[in-house]
Amino acid sequence: MIALWVFIGGGLGSLARFGLSVGLQNYKPQNFPTATLIANIVSCIVIALAVGVFAEKIQSSELKAFVVMGFCGGFSTFSTFSYESVELIKSGNYTVAIANILVSILLCFAVIFFLGMLKK
Repeated sequence: MIALWVFIGGGLGSLARFGLSVGLQNYKPQNFPTATLIANIVSCIVIALAVGVFAEKIQSSELKAFVVMGFCGGFSTFSTFSYESVELIKSGNYTVAIANILVSILLCFAVIFFLGMLKK
């Protein structure tokens, strides 16, 4: 039964990711992959809240699977982040590529780390 919740959450997350990409398709300052960064940061916020801040309130393993593995798994995208970073490097946009890599990793890590600290 948990697999069904992961499936539904993943589908909804993928649709949300598609909507974000379409909504921001014309907003790429300096070719920066804004939609991917936003998707990954929002996913980190949701995961940190689900397993950290609201861990006691979310007791259902189905709900956790739906949110964390399903929705966040479908919404966030490490493969797209990696692909866009490589494409930036291949096109000679080294500064933007490095900025994308550093900002993505540092912000996502910071969100998980600091929101996770709110639980304690």
